[in-house]
Amino acid sequence: MKKTSEILLLAVFTFYVTNCAMAQQHKSKLLQFDSQIDNLISQMTLEEKVNMLHGKHMFVSSGVERLGIADMIYADGPFGIREEMQPDSWMPLNLENDKATFFPTGSALAATWCPELAYKYGTGMAHEARLRGKDMILGPAINIQRIPTGGRTYEYLSEDPYLSSKLAVGYVKGVQDNGVAACVKHYALNNQENNRGTVNVIIGERAMREIYLAPFRASVEEADAYGIMPAYNKVNGEWCSENNILLNQILRKEWGFAGFTVSDWGGTHSTVDAITSGLNVEMPTKKFLGQALLDSVKAGKVSEEVINQRVREILRVRLAIKPIPAAEANKEITSQPQQQKIAYEVATKSIVLLKNEGVLPLNLSKKKVIAVIGANAEQIMATGGVGAGVKALYEVTPMQGLKNKIGDRAQLLYAKGYEPVTFSFADMYKKKTPEEIEKANKEKQVKAQKLTQEAVELASKADLVIFVAGNNRAVETEAIDRKDIFLPSGQDELIRKIAEVNPNIITVLTSGAPNDLNVVKPLSKALLISWFNGSEGGNALADVLIGNISPSGRLPFTLPVKLEDSPAYALKNYPQGVKNTDVFTDLVSTTDGKDNQKKKDEISNDPNTAYYSEESLVGYRWFDTKNIPVMYPFGFGLTYTIFEYSKVKTDKDKYGKDDVITLSFELKNKGKIAADEVVQVYVHRINPSVEWPAKELKAFSRVSLNPGETKTVALKVPVKELMYWNDKKQSWDYDPCKSELMVGSSVDEIKLKKEIVTE
Repeated sequence: MKKTSEILLLAVFTFYVTNCAMAQQHKSKLLQFDSQIDNLISQMTLEEKVNMLHGKHMFVSSGVERLGIADMIYADGPFGIREEMQPDSWMPLNLENDKATFFPTGSALAATWCPELAYKYGTGMAHEARLRGKDMILGPAINIQRIPTGGRTYEYLSEDPYLSSKLAVGYVKGVQDNGVAACVKHYALNNQENNRGTVNVIIGERAMREIYLAPFRASVEEADAYGIMPAYNKVNGEWCSENNILLNQILRKEWGFAGFTVSDWGGTHSTVDAITSGLNVEMPTKKFLGQALLDSVKAGKVSEEVINQRVREILRVRLAIKPIPAAEANKEITSQPQQQKIAYEVATKSIVLLKNEGVLPLNLSKKKVIAVIGANAEQIMATGGVGAGVKALYEVTPMQGLKNKIGDRAQLLYAKGYEPVTFSFADMYKKKTPEEIEKANKEKQVKAQKLTQEAVELASKADLVIFVAGNNRAVETEAIDRKDIFLPSGQDELIRKIAEVNPNIITVLTSGAPNDLNVVKPLSKALLISWFNGSEGGNALADVLIGNISPSGRLPFTLPVKLEDSPAYALKNYPQGVKNTDVFTDLVSTTDGKDNQKKKDEISNDPNTAYYSEESLVGYRWFDTKNIPVMYPFGFGLTYTIFEYSKVKTDKDKYGKDDVITLSFELKNKGKIAADEVVQVYVHRINPSVEWPAKELKAFSRVSLNPGETKTVALKVPVKELMYWNDKKQSWDYDPCKSELMVGSSVDEIKLKKEIVTE
């Protein structure tokens, strides 16, 4: 653990002047509107300018009607357009046309390892947003999955910055190419939900830039993201919503971000510091950037030029995004067949096959009796916990998907098996008496025994059991991290009892984050992860199980043997403490959207400091570098065929700092089924001058091959992407050395190696 004095020194970097050694700053196409904007600003009163800098309604910020500047209308949810709400509360309007497509959540999208699909995903989201008259989607959510228990792991993409970056760029481009602004969130280091509204992240600058900021940087420099949402937490002592280093120095001056920032709901903490440090819009209220800001300008505490600049950044996006008149919005159902097709394609390519002892694909030549056991077989995943949900037009569950695809080729029987976890806001705040807790536990025990008995009896009569296990949206939820990664609702004990009467078990995990698989893995003949997989998730799962499609998803995170092996837990950096309240749930628990103040004495054991002493060793970098065994490695996934790798080569042996490494090899499908392989390239430095993880992902590609087909696969790695952040120089720097390019099907399954030198 770093000493306090050393930690405090890290905060000193907030006073530096960046001397970035990278290429010329990204030039946003939003800058084309500046001359037009200057004319608009010259016609605006101070009051009109300030009125644009805070919430007008729950999901609306103001324009200037007399100048033809439309309001900015936000769409909540990175995996589906949220239902229409009453203007100033969280209560729905109960419309019919706002039923949307539920797209697979973030970790499912990441499991496709396919930027092209991420682009389609963004396209689908944009089309539905436009039907609803929305200007900006509050997504994608791209924070690094630092802890397996993170409440929003399902919403985020990956533990790896390179994979996250490529998918984020695809998503953002898909959204913005189709007339909607993307608001990338949560900037930055919002890697836990517990205490997120108070926690101060202490991290070294190299790890911050190389790991945690990388997807945001790519979203700006490669995708020209129009919006950024600062996170609730602090970074090195400063709130993200008023962090001058993050918002002005790095985001705007270094990366060239030209759009505007919008606070997370209830995430603004000041007036002068927020507006001068780079926050554009306070949502959903005007506590700090309303009258208080107007008074600050008049008192000379904030210059009107700062106000003009914040307004200019909003207007750039407003002029780039054509507003939809209210009379034209919500005229037809939000969910459309084209978007449903995208959701299905993502779902099919996301499913990860972890284990298969020859039972998949299912042989339906003889009419079998298949027992489908588990509440998740019928569980809806579009909603369930705190935060963004989707009022889905429909959602095909695993059970319905099996019925749709199998028909009368097998007899499908169902047993609930276990009682799913449910969520209510009341449970977050109401403390139950010991008597109430004891009574509830007894009732749960009686119900569990009955459900177990029914499931075991059904399993004993079946030829095969499909056990649908995992989490749900009440288990994985915004505002609360999980306490552990064990399967909830007594699922481990249930599968043990099922295995006693029927060993032919296929386990399907419908989770968005890691689970402990020590019990399930040895008891299952096959094991799959099918995620919170959207409106078409059940159809996609069934198509994989019966062999219509070969599984091709790959893990976007590491599945540890046990939670305590993961870095933040191993180093005892997490959890830091428990809080009785959350910044967002306090907001939504009041129907008028005003801050629900909580007394400090309601907070117990809350040190509010998160030390990231593992630095860059996040996810597989930790396990790989420390030689810690894992249950399943990052990038892992099986198919219904076998692939052969051979003949690796590079275009040169030595590369300069401006070169691009071109690596190629041959890939052959040796099986009898068409399938996709996700090829991955990792870099291992042999004789570096600075510390590095054992290996890092630097290229990947999804390759489709027919039976017996061979393709030459070529992947490119720009040498500049091998740079590191040099704290002493305060810039990106090269580390010339010998390196090994490692080609494989996961971080632990390296098939080919090629040594190169960077000079």
